[in-house]
Amino acid sequence: MIRSMTAFAREEQQEAWGKVCWELRSVNHRHLDISLRLPEEFRSLEPIFTECLQQKIKRGKVNGTLYFQASTSAQSALNLNMDLVKQLYKAGCKINEITGQSHPFNALEILRFPGVLDVPTIDIEAVSDVLLKHLNTALKQLIAHREREGAQLALLIRQRCEAIATEVQGIRAELPQILQGQRERLLNRLSELKELDNDRVEQEMVILAQKMDVAEELDRLETHLLEVKEIFNQDEPVGRRLDFLVQELHREANTLGSKANHISTTHCSIELKVLIEQIREQTQNIE
Repeated sequence: MIRSMTAFAREEQQEAWGKVCWELRSVNHRHLDISLRLPEEFRSLEPIFTECLQQKIKRGKVNGTLYFQASTSAQSALNLNMDLVKQLYKAGCKINEITGQSHPFNALEILRFPGVLDVPTIDIEAVSDVLLKHLNTALKQLIAHREREGAQLALLIRQRCEAIATEVQGIRAELPQILQGQRERLLNRLSELKELDNDRVEQEMVILAQKMDVAEELDRLETHLLEVKEIFNQDEPVGRRLDFLVQELHREANTLGSKANHISTTHCSIELKVLIEQIREQTQNIE
C-alpha cells in the first residue's frame, strides 16, 4: 500500500471533565520526526503519545497538537484556603503597623499567593486511556488520508512507468536498424582510406559496436520498472526503496544518452529523463 506523507486529521470529543481535540498534520521528510504540543497538565504523557505514533507511522514529519478545555463544573469548583487568607491578612496588618504605612489590601494580590486557591487537578492516570483512544482515532483518520493521497501518487507513477516502458520498447525495436546504419556509415568512411587491414577494421568495428550498443541499458531499465511494479503490492513503507530505484533508472538513462549516436536514441534518452524526474518528484512524498 502506497502512502503519502502529506495528510491532516482532527478528532474532537466532549468528556465529563472537559473537551478534547487532537489535530495531526504530516508532511514529507527523509526520516520520522514527531513533534507534540500538549497542555502542561498532560506533558507527562508525551512519551506514550509519541510511541503510539511511532507504531503506525514510519516516515514523515508529524506535528500533533492536543487542545483541552476543562468543563464548566471543573472550572467553577475552586476552593478558597480561608486559614491562609486570614494569615496573610494578619501579616499585612503587622507590616503596615511596623512600617507606619496604610497599604490597602488587594483581593487579587492575595488570590495570586500560592496555596490560596485550591484548583482541582485532573487525574492523569484516569484520563490517559481516553486521550490515547482519541489519538488513535485521529491517527486512523491521518493514515486513511495518507492512503488516499498515496493511491493518487501510485497512479501517477504507474502512468510514468508505462510511458518509460513504451520508450524502451520503441528504441529496442529500432536498435538493429540503428546499429546497422552506424556500421555502414563507418565502413563507408573507412573505405576512403587506403591500405586498410581488414582484420583490424573488423576488430575496431566490434569494439565500436559494443560502445554504441545500448541493449544492456534497455534491459536494466526494464528490470527496474518490474521492481517498481512489485513495490506497489507491498504492505510496508516503500518510499526509500522507490528513491533508490529512481536513482538507478536515472543512471541508466544517462548512460543511454552518453552512448547515443542516433537521433532516436537521443530523443529517447531525453524523454526518459523527463519521465524519471516526474517519478522522482512523486516519490519525495511517499512514506
